[in-house]
Amino acid sequence: MRNLSKKILLTCIILFGLYYIFFFSHITESLILIFKVIPMLLIIILAALPKNSGVKKYQLLIIIGLVFCMIGDYTLQWFLIGLSSFLIGHIFYIFAFLSTNERQVPTWAKIVLLVYGVSMALWIAGTVFSSGEVVLGIAVIAYISVILTMGWTAIRTGSKFATIGALLFISSDSYLAINKFVMPLPFSHEVIMLTYYGAQILIALSILQYSEIRSKVLQ
Repeated sequence: MRNLSKKILLTCIILFGLYYIFFFSHITESLILIFKVIPMLLIIILAALPKNSGVKKYQLLIIIGLVFCMIGDYTLQWFLIGLSSFLIGHIFYIFAFLSTNERQVPTWAKIVLLVYGVSMALWIAGTVFSSGEVVLGIAVIAYISVILTMGWTAIRTGSKFATIGALLFISSDSYLAINKFVMPLPFSHEVIMLTYYGAQILIALSILQYSEIRSKVLQ
């Protein structure tokens, strides 16, 4: 029964997500934000499905992170408020990933994340600072630091879903930041939301995958 519920939820998440992404222009303006958060609400329900007591802490932290990201979706119209909500969401993801320690982060991955983070900070935050937005520039640097830490700690879980989800999230936010602060990018809405919803689905599914990893370790 639980597998059936999972399949139905995943189908609904994909359908609502694709509708919001590709039929955005057909949605009544007053309903746009509602359609934006519906997939996230369903993803939160998906994350709550697993009942393995061995990953309760991990599951709870992921769900709280998802809730703050959903709030961020709605409040991103007031950019700094939305950014703060996503920042808090990422911090809960970091706590969730830090509660696991199934593998070491490879040196090459550390180098790639560090170089990428420094490059993005110099490019994006530098552009923001040059426009005179000091507070926003500091917020952007803080956000880049936190999301890269989230990617770093996701690798520790040993869950491919968590790792790929975190990297998709980094890709989504990078595309959004470049499009907003540096230059307009093609298909920005589609690319940002596809990678974003994909990231959140995988992070939610990592709860079940981490549960399976822990079960094998304890056998």
